[in-house]
Amino acid sequence: MEARLGIAPIAWWNDDLPELSSDISLEDCLAEARQAGFTGMETGRRFPLDPAELGPILAANGISVCGGWFSGRLLEGDIEAEKDRIAAQMALFKATGAPCIVYGETAGTIQGLRDAPLATRRVLDEDEIRIYGRKMTAFGEWCAEEGMPISYHHHMAAPIQSERDVDLLMKHSGEGLPLLYDAGHMAFAGGDVLRMIDNHHSRISHVHTKDVRRAVLDALDWRRDSFLDAVVKGAFTVPGDGSLDFEAIVKRLAGYGYEGWFVVEAEQDPGPNPPLRMAEIGHAELLRVMAAAGYTVK
Repeated sequence: MEARLGIAPIAWWNDDLPELSSDISLEDCLAEARQAGFTGMETGRRFPLDPAELGPILAANGISVCGGWFSGRLLEGDIEAEKDRIAAQMALFKATGAPCIVYGETAGTIQGLRDAPLATRRVLDEDEIRIYGRKMTAFGEWCAEEGMPISYHHHMAAPIQSERDVDLLMKHSGEGLPLLYDAGHMAFAGGDVLRMIDNHHSRISHVHTKDVRRAVLDALDWRRDSFLDAVVKGAFTVPGDGSLDFEAIVKRLAGYGYEGWFVVEAEQDPGPNPPLRMAEIGHAELLRVMAAAGYTVK
């Protein structure tokens, strides 16, 4: 089985908390990611949208686009509007050979609101998820037909956050809606990270290897602390620096035949957590667990 290792620029620049960003150029960010051993990077706010401009920068650093976030609003919007909103990113990703667009639902989310406690996030009932799942399936099918599939990102403080939410979304959507598996977000939400793989492995098309610091999570007050508060306090980190057993996680994915990208995506303060050092820690741990699971890393 083959795997590819990527990383997200959120360790260098945080799109929701600019104060948690190091003063580093796109070129230097890519160079550090490559130095750490990664061959792919997801896009971020300092990436140009013109493939003619971005392509040479990627090539110079031996890095490819391995995904990137799209702030979807289909929960409260319509499919035709989403087609227009995603068009530019879709064109860029097709031109750069990206495997997928990471769809994150931002309608009704509180993930970017510093004053919104975790306990106040929007919870959908099954009927709402049924309607939403049908819309997401139709949109996912259209994206695939256009040559750039999406992968749905369950996310803390978003309408699809918990294991129950994911179970219902998968139940009420079709194969046209692939799933992004993020162990860190699922652990934060209180879900079973291995059971989620068991239940939905056939839909998983992309993997984020986000680790968590259990002591930080356990100390959070969901009635007062927001998602961004949790980030500032250090809830997330890279594999090898946190509390999750990524050897067990990767072996479980391997057991179901998953092949593709494993992307380190760990937002934290770059001051006490220098991005290059954290990237090196994450890459080393992923190489270790990939070998243990029988993967060949390309």
